[in-house]
Amino acid sequence: MSRNKINWRVPKGAELTELDKKVLYFQNKGHLVPSRKLIKTPEQIEGIRKSGIINTGVLDLVAQEIHAGMSTAEIDKLVYDYTVSHGAIPAPLNYEGFPKSVCTSINEVVCHGIPSEEEILEEGDIINVDVSTILDGYYSDASRMFIIGKTTPEKEKLVRVAKECLEIGMQAAQPFGFVGDIGNAIEKHAKKNGFSVVRDLCGHGVGLEFHEEPDVEHFGRKGTGMLLVPGMVFTIEPMINMGTWEVFIDEEDGWTVVTEDEKPSAQWEHTFLMTEHGLEILTY
Repeated sequence: MSRNKINWRVPKGAELTELDKKVLYFQNKGHLVPSRKLIKTPEQIEGIRKSGIINTGVLDLVAQEIHAGMSTAEIDKLVYDYTVSHGAIPAPLNYEGFPKSVCTSINEVVCHGIPSEEEILEEGDIINVDVSTILDGYYSDASRMFIIGKTTPEKEKLVRVAKECLEIGMQAAQPFGFVGDIGNAIEKHAKKNGFSVVRDLCGHGVGLEFHEEPDVEHFGRKGTGMLLVPGMVFTIEPMINMGTWEVFIDEEDGWTVVTEDEKPSAQWEHTFLMTEHGLEILTY
């Protein structure tokens, strides 16, 4: 294996901890390891956890209210009002120019759909609602799929398998395993069910910023990518397509990601804390 950059640095004169010894073992073998700043302190973890409670509350509210005939702008208002009333900030709002508080992605829209008064939910639609919250400087991130009324068996299967992919990716993520283990497990399950995995977008570290290292790809080989170390916080958010994995970005708004063949896509996302025993879910 090729030698990677040195990320894990022990302060001069400091005594090696058991964690240091484990991480240095993998680094000396040439594996990519996180930097110390990616290992969250107990105080930071508690802050992210509190942010995640509000984030989950937002999605619970959307689940109660979402229905056919509702505009995605109404979803945006629900998200904004709930978030600010709990002393938090919707992370997407004005992030790199994004104009709304939530991403609403319907049917063939993979992600980053912009809420609109003109976009009305119809019977049979599937929609991903992606919510991110900042509380006291700490970030959390999650999304859920919703089926509006009754949809086709094919769309139902897509939504179900996408959720299974998230759960399987979670099971594959183990302390001192690798990011590639997650993607490998997800891709296998998607392909087994006749679906594809989007390759142009991925999960990510989160907590002190909206997007941190590592990139969590949802395809790949076991034993590759960054070492997963207790204290890391990141999302797993597989985007599963009914047809091709290829996508394009809408030229008009510069945000909306759509499947190349305009067949449906589904996505579920949680924020996770890596512990010594596996993943803890911080947002649902």
